[in-house]
Amino acid sequence: MNNMGEPRIKIVAMPKDTNPAGNIFGGWIMSQIDVAGALAARDLYIENVVTVAVNSMMFKEPVFVGDTLSCYAKIVGVGETSVKVAVEVTAERTHHGSRRCLHVTSAVITYVSVDENGRKQKIECSQNQRVVLGIN
Repeated sequence: MNNMGEPRIKIVAMPKDTNPAGNIFGGWIMSQIDVAGALAARDLYIENVVTVAVNSMMFKEPVFVGDTLSCYAKIVGVGETSVKVAVEVTAERTHHGSRRCLHVTSAVITYVSVDENGRKQKIECSQNQRVVLGIN
């Protein structure tokens, strides 16, 4: 994925993650996306975040048992208490000695920083951190 760095999560899809049609269940993929985005939010040294919004998501390719799912995540915006993270998902598929990498889906997720009691808390993000992370 261009400009997304290394994957935050790389995991092999297993039989337990399938839907009745035999494909990997979309909800399992969505949970991997959510974890990858939350890991990216840690780049701001935020201890706890909760998911408050996910933009639209469309699955462009199915994921099958044995595919390696990679979730790339990058911070794209920081507010007073929230952080927006772009997530790109690919599936690497090996078949008869050849390997293909398919774009599965994309999402932008908004997280809110919370304290130990679940209350919103301000995100301390210096201009230097913003420059290093490549955000506004």
